[in-house]
Amino acid sequence: MAKTPFLSLHFLTIFCFLTVFPPSLSLNVEVQALLQFKSKLKDPEGFLNSWKDSADSPCGFSGITCDPVTGKVTEISFDNKSLSGEISSSISVLQGLTTLWLPYNFISGKLPLEISNCVNLKVLNVSGNTMVGLVPDLSMLKSLESVDLSINYFTGKFPSWVVNLTELVSLSIGTNDYDEAEIPGSIGNLKKLTYLFLADCNLRGGIPETVFELKDLGTLDISRNKISGIFPRSISKLQKLTKIELYENDLTGEIPAEIANLTLLEEFDVSSNQMYGKLPVEIGNLKHLTVFQCYKNNFSGEFPPGFGDMHYLIGFSIYGNKFSGVIPENFGRYSPLESVDISENQFSGSLPKFLCEGKKLTAFLALSNNFSGEVPDAYGQCKTLERLRINNNHLSGKIPDGLWALPNVGMIDFGDNEFTGGISPEIGFSTSLSQLVLQNNRFAGELPSELGKLTNLERLVLNRNNFSGEIPSEIGALRQLSSLHLEENSLTGSIPQEIGVCGRLVDLNLARNSLSGNIPHTLSLLASLNSLNLSGNDLTGSIPDNLRKLKLSSIDLSENQLSGCVPSDLLRMGGDEAFLGNERLCLDQNSKTLMNSKLSVCTEVQNQKVVFKDKLVLFCIIAAALVVVLAGLLLVSYKNFKLSADLGNGSDEERVGEKWKLASFHQMDIDAEEICNLEEDNLIGSGGTGKVYRLDLKKNGGTVAVKQLWKGDGVKVLAAEMEILGKIRHRNILKLYACLLKGGSSFLVFEYMPKGNLFEALHRQVKGGRLELDWYQRYKVALGAAKGIAYLHHDCSPPIIHRDIKSSNILLDKDYEPKIADFGVAKIAENSLKGSDYSCFAGTHGYIAPELAYTCKVSEKSDVYSFGVVLLELITGRKPIEEEYGEGKDIVYWVATHLNNRENVLKVLDKEVASKSIEEDMIKVLKIAILCTTKLPTLRPSMRDVVKMLVDADPCTYKSPDNSSDKTEKAYL
Repeated sequence: MAKTPFLSLHFLTIFCFLTVFPPSLSLNVEVQALLQFKSKLKDPEGFLNSWKDSADSPCGFSGITCDPVTGKVTEISFDNKSLSGEISSSISVLQGLTTLWLPYNFISGKLPLEISNCVNLKVLNVSGNTMVGLVPDLSMLKSLESVDLSINYFTGKFPSWVVNLTELVSLSIGTNDYDEAEIPGSIGNLKKLTYLFLADCNLRGGIPETVFELKDLGTLDISRNKISGIFPRSISKLQKLTKIELYENDLTGEIPAEIANLTLLEEFDVSSNQMYGKLPVEIGNLKHLTVFQCYKNNFSGEFPPGFGDMHYLIGFSIYGNKFSGVIPENFGRYSPLESVDISENQFSGSLPKFLCEGKKLTAFLALSNNFSGEVPDAYGQCKTLERLRINNNHLSGKIPDGLWALPNVGMIDFGDNEFTGGISPEIGFSTSLSQLVLQNNRFAGELPSELGKLTNLERLVLNRNNFSGEIPSEIGALRQLSSLHLEENSLTGSIPQEIGVCGRLVDLNLARNSLSGNIPHTLSLLASLNSLNLSGNDLTGSIPDNLRKLKLSSIDLSENQLSGCVPSDLLRMGGDEAFLGNERLCLDQNSKTLMNSKLSVCTEVQNQKVVFKDKLVLFCIIAAALVVVLAGLLLVSYKNFKLSADLGNGSDEERVGEKWKLASFHQMDIDAEEICNLEEDNLIGSGGTGKVYRLDLKKNGGTVAVKQLWKGDGVKVLAAEMEILGKIRHRNILKLYACLLKGGSSFLVFEYMPKGNLFEALHRQVKGGRLELDWYQRYKVALGAAKGIAYLHHDCSPPIIHRDIKSSNILLDKDYEPKIADFGVAKIAENSLKGSDYSCFAGTHGYIAPELAYTCKVSEKSDVYSFGVVLLELITGRKPIEEEYGEGKDIVYWVATHLNNRENVLKVLDKEVASKSIEEDMIKVLKIAILCTTKLPTLRPSMRDVVKMLVDADPCTYKSPDNSSDKTEKAYL
């Protein structure tokens, strides 16, 4: 009874509190905080529609989880819901929040420091967004168990404060652009860690020993950094590891035998490092392996036989090493293999015959080894195969019938072996096939008409075999065909008219067969044709005059029985060599004078096909002599250039009386003295490698561009450009007419581009203040430039990496046809894997791919990134670097900040050319540009794919009225 007054007072106090501050007040505060959170976001799909001001509680909001007792918000969860905008600092009001889960959206802006007020937070995941800025110090959130900030654009200091979050079980902060740093030594404090993702975030130095104190670690991913030192033997201490990802670093040394102690290991990848030595036999005891990759290292010796007994192996890639011996006999027999790449090693013996035993194999690549014997019959039953490349080995025998009829295969490459037999008519069932490469074998028999059923075929390469019979007219059904190589076979009959329907054909080579009849007039319909070679056949009749419509970079009709007049345009394209060996071909007088050709002048007698025998003999002798002399001159000139570096070091006295050394690559009469007497009034440009002048030639009335190289490195640049431009031919690659060298002076003579370079044209105005290039012209430039780069990457053997793609290196002719120029820093792709004395910093600021900041391993994907920047220039009308983007930022970053909704996307488009009718066309190309400038090189498309996407984005393509831009707002890119 004594306590009654106290209890009554206590009850009264509680009653008064509940009356003045009802329990719903805190919930209303949370409703308001979430509505503020919503106001900072764009929600094109309407996932936040249930978030309304009239709600008494947030617990009915979509994506929200509440505590069943207190009613407070404990979780915000929106995974891949196309949300954009920024994270509001109002989130700090949610004191009961344990989970913030927002991965794979388009959220931008900075991560608010106010999140640190959510003291109960256990899970923070904002991965896969476009967030920027410094990651705030959240070390006061001691309850955090999982942090995922990966795949964003965070910058500044590496967030080493994470080592203080001792409750962490999962830490994923990779794929960001932090300042270069080392892995903190105190990371060993995170004793509960099971998942560690530090990939692609500019880490250097070695892996600290403290990492190997994380006894519960299951995943270790420090890939795509600059981690150095010997592969750590101590890694064997991490007995619970299931995944090791250390690829694309600078690790050296051997894989230790102790790796076999990791009995739970499932995935192992140390590719693209500098490791060496033999693989320990013990590694074959890792019976739980599903993925094993060590490609692009210097490993050698025989492969551990234990891999033949594995039961779970799915992915296996060891290409680009020096492995030898035979593949384990049972390899794949017990494993559900899906992808196998053993290319570019020294394996011998037979091909492994059990690869497809699990009926799941999609890719088998074994090119460039020493395999011999026949292809196992079992491969013919592997219906899942999509890529099969066994070229450049010593394989022989007939191809199993089943291999010609794989329903899903996209690429078959049997080239450079000793195969016999023919192409089975069963090939008609391989309807997914896009590339069929059989070059340099002993295949024989007639080409089956069923080839015409391969409507997805892009490359048909059958040269240097013994195929006979006629070319099937059904080839005309191959509307996707871009490359047709049938040279050096025994084909007869006429060239099918139907080839002229293959509208995407770029490269047509039927040389050195026994083809007869006329050259089909339908070839003039091949608007994309770049190279035409019909030499070494028995073709008769005249050269179709309408072939002059084609913008060919290479033509060869030599060694046939053609007659009549050579069109002057074709002579200009191919020179005399393209028409030699046709005794009845001639030139009209005007063409002969203009071109300074050695071909005879057409006479009335010749036009009537009456030719005296002695003149024929004399003509042949002269033609043969010319070929020998020209070949000799070119060989001597090339050797002189090889020695040019030494010549450039001589004294002035030693160089007195030297003569010009000339190497010519196209039919043009060059006067060396005229080239060297350049006038400053004709200067049209100056760059890192030299000055460029316009020169009107006196002899033939043409105009050329002459680059005078700077002394010093000029010889190296000269050699690089001569090696590359001297042997490639493409309508979108600048023609190199000649190289001249005398003492320390070096000159390159190019075709003249009257419209200058793309950078200038983009920012140049014409009458009325209108920009020179409208969208249709810009699209034409984009597609042409893409075709030129695709030719370098995919049609040159070996491929060529330009390394300095930029708008100022894309030149425009009088019709705005683009030509890729400036190959002074280009690389042959096969050499780029082995290193060279080229600087890995080649390129221009604003165009350089981000991976080149931490690796010198240049690849074609670096060119793809640079081309993506050019596309952004075409779309936005802006420059790669502008003050508006912010310090240290570029056009790629600026565009990325405008991809959150359609309204902002439209702000990216150049307002001077964008109109309602072409907005969608420009956005299509913008999507391609975003793909090209993706941060990870492996995610960028190939240039061949870029060309395909650009073709599909043609603004001249008919669009139905339903294809309007009046759509629900959503994430567009």
